[in-house]
Amino acid sequence: MASDQTRQQADAVNTAIESVSVLSEDSRRRMFAFVRRAGRAVTRDEAAASVGISRKLAAFHLDKLVDVGLLRARYETPGGIRRVGRRPKVYEPTDAQITVSIPDRRHELLADLLLDAVLTAGADENAAQAAVRTAEQRGRRMGEAAREEIRPGRLGPERGLTACEGLLEEYGYEPFREAPTRLRLRNCPFHPLAAKAPGLVCGMNQAFLSGYLDGLQVGGVQAVLAPEPGECCVRLSPNGTDGGDHMARDG
Repeated sequence: MASDQTRQQADAVNTAIESVSVLSEDSRRRMFAFVRRAGRAVTRDEAAASVGISRKLAAFHLDKLVDVGLLRARYETPGGIRRVGRRPKVYEPTDAQITVSIPDRRHELLADLLLDAVLTAGADENAAQAAVRTAEQRGRRMGEAAREEIRPGRLGPERGLTACEGLLEEYGYEPFREAPTRLRLRNCPFHPLAAKAPGLVCGMNQAFLSGYLDGLQVGGVQAVLAPEPGECCVRLSPNGTDGGDHMARDG
């Protein structure tokens, strides 16, 4: 499962980068904006006229946008009026959203966890407590799902960290095997928000990763706060090690 997740994530990043590359050409980008604003399928002639280029060149650019999934094409009679001859090819936007961040950021995960916290907060907990609880529960469910899928048997520290690396890669943590039973996380997926509210965001991050370890049933490893400048505030270390109490400064 880990390798499949990593491959899917890499494919998504490559697709996003390719889409951005395709939109770097001025006429192509302007036609894409025109098609999106039109609110209907447009013909090659309309797209060509919108940027002042030939129909043939417009067709080339439009088909490039189709190739990367930003537009879809079909043959249709504009306005529903039937005419003699071949129906023209028309183009309309897809639901694709382009997000490219290097290094990887996961602000949507953080927002989703905070929304869950707001919706499920109990009368006996404050907002921060609800957020940490929600993060731990989400991580635990993901760990349980991963264990059910890969059925790894008993997981000690070394095998357990290997099993974790797929999720960590998928979510942009950039794991680095510092020792057989210790993983440093080179990237904070929640930066720069973590730098604005380290107590909250780093606490949620630690709870999320702790929940994942518990759900996956990794023995002998814990998620500890061990902030380093430019890296994630959490490190996966053997039980009993002290990650330090100092406040996270850079997520």
